[in-house]
Amino acid sequence: MRLVVVGLLFSLFLSSLSAQDTLSTDTLSTDTLSTDTLNTDTLCIIGTGDIMLGTNYPSRTYLPPGDDCSPLLRPVHHVLQSGDVLFGNLEGVFCSEGGTPKRCKDTTMCYVFRMPDHFAACLVEAGYDVLSVANNHTNDFGYEGRRSTAQMLDSLEIAYAGFITHPWTTFEKGGITYGFAAFAPNRGTMDLKNYGKAARITRMLDSVADIVIISFHGGAEGKDHQHVIHGDEEYLGYNRGSVYRFAHTVVDAGADVVFGHGPHVTRAVELYKERLICYSLGNFCTYRRFNLRGPNGIAPVIKVNMDREGNFLSGEVVPVHQPGRGGPRVDPGKRAIHKLIELTEADFPGQDLTISRDGTIYKE
Repeated sequence: MRLVVVGLLFSLFLSSLSAQDTLSTDTLSTDTLSTDTLNTDTLCIIGTGDIMLGTNYPSRTYLPPGDDCSPLLRPVHHVLQSGDVLFGNLEGVFCSEGGTPKRCKDTTMCYVFRMPDHFAACLVEAGYDVLSVANNHTNDFGYEGRRSTAQMLDSLEIAYAGFITHPWTTFEKGGITYGFAAFAPNRGTMDLKNYGKAARITRMLDSVADIVIISFHGGAEGKDHQHVIHGDEEYLGYNRGSVYRFAHTVVDAGADVVFGHGPHVTRAVELYKERLICYSLGNFCTYRRFNLRGPNGIAPVIKVNMDREGNFLSGEVVPVHQPGRGGPRVDPGKRAIHKLIELTEADFPGQDLTISRDGTIYKE
């Protein structure tokens, strides 16, 4: 019955869009995941940042030893598997071979990622339920890379969204229906800068799902861009849109939690209309080819506790760092917590949200 209702509401949604905004009906995807009955009325959604488990391009030397990605995530499995839903940003494609690598005018500023297909099993082992594929590396190997990635995630029953051909999805877990959409200012992805369309997709998801999760990949990159600004951000001569405007727009339209990434560093969190916005979750699990110095090498894993209406109740920050060539470890120095406190107090002063030094996030 739920699928029939989703289909009917989707048809109404399509008819409400203008001709240029109309989505083809093949974008509807309802992924049913294995379920466990929830024992409480509180849901815990865990957000992590960028994931790139090693690339076999331009050289297999950029893969982890033995072509085995399991050791990268295993030290934090206990964190990742402590909630009801686990989200992350897939920074690259699953494509063991083939595809057309993108051309780089400046190889010092341009990277091309291609993860072997069998690396996707590491995400299943870690417990990932849903991934964003909307980012600047989704087109690293053209159509073949996107097709291979979609086929791999479909076969493993990991929900995903962000391609123009796959802008959003719904999935069920623990008796809860989740809606998910992802956006970025990059070719081949759902456009972050089309705020009206993002709002329409979010409203549609809110009409068919119990909880709506929205992801964005945007903002300038690096240690000089740790703060959230209220206008457009430019980087390397390209307008990456306003992540502040985007996040507020989708919450106004019905999003229950917003997870951001793209700057490769931690950014502040904001409580807006009883919904938590995480503006950047940084580099979570990467292997080589990433700058992991200073603030680029630390990241928060954020656990968001909400009621079944999507209202924020509390949260927890688990600080991780990536020593050596990469792979997250819980950080005894708690640097991501300290950074998150500093940035949140600076960028959103006076809000009714506090982050304690042990990582607890609570409303005042």
